[in-house]
Amino acid sequence: MKNSRIFLVAAALIAASCNADKASVDCTVADAPSSALVLKQLNGTVVEVLDTVKTDASGHFRYDVKVAQGKPEFVYVYKGDQRVASLLLEKGEKAVVSADTLGNYDVSGSEGSALLKQGDDSFRTYVANLYALAAAGAPQAEINKEYVSHYRNSTRFVLSNSKSLAVIPVLYENIGGATYTFGGVSDALVFRSICDSLKTVYPDSKYVKALEAETVRREQLFSLQNRIASAGERAYPALSLPSVTGKTADLDSLDAKVKLLWFWDAREATHKIFNLDVLKPVYEQYKAKGLEIYAVCVDPDKAEWAQVVKAQELPWVNVNDGLGTASRSLYLYNVQSVPCCLLLTEDGITPVKVSEKSLRSALDKELK
Repeated sequence: MKNSRIFLVAAALIAASCNADKASVDCTVADAPSSALVLKQLNGTVVEVLDTVKTDASGHFRYDVKVAQGKPEFVYVYKGDQRVASLLLEKGEKAVVSADTLGNYDVSGSEGSALLKQGDDSFRTYVANLYALAAAGAPQAEINKEYVSHYRNSTRFVLSNSKSLAVIPVLYENIGGATYTFGGVSDALVFRSICDSLKTVYPDSKYVKALEAETVRREQLFSLQNRIASAGERAYPALSLPSVTGKTADLDSLDAKVKLLWFWDAREATHKIFNLDVLKPVYEQYKAKGLEIYAVCVDPDKAEWAQVVKAQELPWVNVNDGLGTASRSLYLYNVQSVPCCLLLTEDGITPVKVSEKSLRSALDKELK
């Protein structure tokens, strides 16, 4: 009888262990033997430190992560500032990871983690391609083409895997500043489609709840844009960028018959000369007739740009999002190179050669 009780207790303990709310990570970072690694976990939209682990002489460690049924967890392995691996763990999974300290890794035993890696690899390739194009001095058209290709691939990925939480990081992809893969107002439709799909599988997930809140915010913006559009069709894309005062300046807020959209670079001496020798006199002459200038600077050093604006005492609206040639404003207006002058009227957009003669001729025609 005593042995039977012992057997029953042991069986109960084994059963409890099997049903425990956890997943395990079996990871080897071959080039990090006897090293300290940091495990981080996504909490809503914030990444927090989960624990610190020590690898053995072969770079191996094993760790159990608390994961409740129906509530997968995002867990990341870091070596210093370098993310070594990204995992999406379901209850009961055992993720086996083989990685290096450069961010290259393979994972098995976790379907969500394998799918998460696909999205991660695609984004890393996209960012690498952007840097390569920028380093080669590629025209903006090529950079735009790279974005369109990545956007289409990412859209296919999230729609094809709409019942996996692995698509959430793809929806939030960001290469800095306000440059998002899914940054368009109409992308609210993609967010809603994925959010509704995920709610059928993971209704209690904190990540899905955070996605729902973001989806609602985007839908409100989308609705607002549609109301504005129905009130009167705009002949050119809207722009809303940080001004030299730090506040956002809207292109649409300028009350003018003609708006001059001036793309320039504060690092270029010829552009600064054009400000003083051409634009300031032109602005003084034509402002009373209905001209306003919206100057978009592509110098990524916003402090340097602000100093130039102040030193030159430029009286018009000066904006800069700090993204340099990656600024979405260049994409929206198909600007291939700077400097660039565009006249905006109720009839549309008119490119103007960057010269005093051409500018005055165009303004004389529009502001009779």
